[in-house]
Amino acid sequence: QAAAIEGQKASVVTDYILKVLGLEVCADTMVGDAMIRGVSGGQRKGVTTSEMLVPAKALFMDEISTGLDSSTTYHIVNSLKQYVHILNGTTLISLLQPAPETYELFDDIILVSEGQIVYQGPREHVLEFFESMRFKYTERKGVADFLQEIMTSKKDQMQYWTHRNERYRFITVKEFTEAFQSFHVGLRLRNELGTPFPKIESHPTALTTKKYGVSQSELLKVSFARQYFLMKRNSFVYIFKLTQVCIV
Repeated sequence: QAAAIEGQKASVVTDYILKVLGLEVCADTMVGDAMIRGVSGGQRKGVTTSEMLVPAKALFMDEISTGLDSSTTYHIVNSLKQYVHILNGTTLISLLQPAPETYELFDDIILVSEGQIVYQGPREHVLEFFESMRFKYTERKGVADFLQEIMTSKKDQMQYWTHRNERYRFITVKEFTEAFQSFHVGLRLRNELGTPFPKIESHPTALTTKKYGVSQSELLKVSFARQYFLMKRNSFVYIFKLTQVCIV
């Protein structure tokens, strides 16, 4: 729990999240709904992200760029990167062909095709892996586009083939997956996963021993607390509606 700033109710973490997401200008503005205009579309996406960031240590986000331009997507991903590095969090984001500047923000890349993991590891080694498979990246396109086209079709894959003295043949996803297992990044990953977790060195309460880590009563308590908090924000509206119902 972050220490509270003197004279303010907000915590250090909350203020930091507002700053990195660029929400300081609308901190006192209602988000809005169908009746109230509220914040803009990009700010609304930032509000949704910030709600998840404050209490969470791990985030799993799917296609967060939907409906956003490349500039807004870059800003949100950059904010998430700062959150991960400064607050020691973990974020897994799925994006389809992100812009080059957004792609460069990621520390690690997981390339998935046909339900199989083709590559998983540091971003700096992904091009090295495909060069070992005789495919060379050209700077006329972004790296994300290159990775997408390599997996897409024979025609797209052929344009990156580097061994002119060797006849081209289509490399399947299965072949890429098997080659990654013998690549130095894949070998290191397999060794890490094969090493048993040292439970003695960890805190005894660090890992849950139950099927469900949180009880139903605790979940119910949290749900009621959240709903009460949301109602408290708009207490005037609820009091007015209650008075209206009683009078009518």
